[in-house]
Amino acid sequence: MTQTLSNSKQDLANVTVEEVARLALRLEQDDYENPFEALGDWHLLRAIAFQNSELVEPYLYLLDIEAYDEA
Repeated sequence: MTQTLSNSKQDLANVTVEEVARLALRLEQDDYENPFEALGDWHLLRAIAFQNSELVEPYLYLLDIEAYDEA
């Protein structure tokens, strides 16, 4: 499985709806050769969420982000 994007700010700023959809589909299918590939895609989706949350909004369930009160 080859990543089409990297975590560079330039790549994240230019990510398209289609690229995010493909990334989310890979995560949903969870058909990776090793867990590190899945973790890489998860981190990539998370980085995109920080840069452009609107693109990732339909796939937030894949990130499993919960608000924690650390007070």
